[in-house]
Amino acid sequence: MTEKLTIGYIGLGLMGKSIARNILKAGFPLVVHNRSRTAVNELLAEGARAASTPHEVATQVDVVFTNLPDSPDVELVALGSDGIIEGAHPGLVFIDNSTIKPATARYIADVMGKKGVQCLDAPVSGGDIGARNATLAIMVGGPAEALERVLPVLKAMGKTITHVGEAGAGQIAKAANQIMVAAQMVAMGELIIFAKKAGADPQKVVEAIRSGAAQCWTLDVKPPRLFTGNRTPGFKAYMQAKDLAIVMETARQYGIPLPSTAVDAQLYNAMLEMGMSDQDNSAVIGVLEVLAGTSLLEGDTSQDR
Repeated sequence: MTEKLTIGYIGLGLMGKSIARNILKAGFPLVVHNRSRTAVNELLAEGARAASTPHEVATQVDVVFTNLPDSPDVELVALGSDGIIEGAHPGLVFIDNSTIKPATARYIADVMGKKGVQCLDAPVSGGDIGARNATLAIMVGGPAEALERVLPVLKAMGKTITHVGEAGAGQIAKAANQIMVAAQMVAMGELIIFAKKAGADPQKVVEAIRSGAAQCWTLDVKPPRLFTGNRTPGFKAYMQAKDLAIVMETARQYGIPLPSTAVDAQLYNAMLEMGMSDQDNSAVIGVLEVLAGTSLLEGDTSQDR
């Protein structure tokens, strides 16, 4: 008989809430914790239980997930006062869906391992749509036997689950993913502004090129939203900027040259400085609009010159 694991989920933000809901829908008993109570109450109404601290979550479950903004947040929830480690017990598996520094993932795995907790760094890609539809790509670092045990839970969250390697390898894969995502978002913005300012209809240009060598998920999904002025997230720009900071810090640690990613990181930092931090990461086109002195919105020529 298949073991029915009890799951804990900490961090019910834009993606975390949807992931937790899909775990619940798959029939796993679920205990949740979040700083804001609204998301907790939604999941309680659907059958979850609530816990007041990460420690309390860990004591009640077989597997505990985190999905938090940045490395210090995950380290605090995992290892801090009233953290997951204080509720550690034999057989507990800790899985982090956040995007954090590979070095932090390795440190947490090392400390948790001394308490008998197996750790998987399992960041995800696919945005809020993938989280809602359980179609996320999940890249995993950590022990293969722990992954095998929790695989039914991960299959309730995503459609592609890849064991990349040992602790930290999942976060390295996610950093690599974010290099490509940022490059595509910036390139899309550049080609749209290029087409518009050079005198072609950017919508027709996108239609012409997206079935050829330029085809990618970004070009398939994002332009229709941008052409209607919709820059709501998706995946927020400040999170993309944070992820690129992780990429650049890791690159410096290992002496890796990333010239184009360094420029992309500057453009996302410019978004934050220009008040666009809560817009979609595709809205990096807004920085290019300012630099080019033009506006993408149809019929708006007030900035063209």
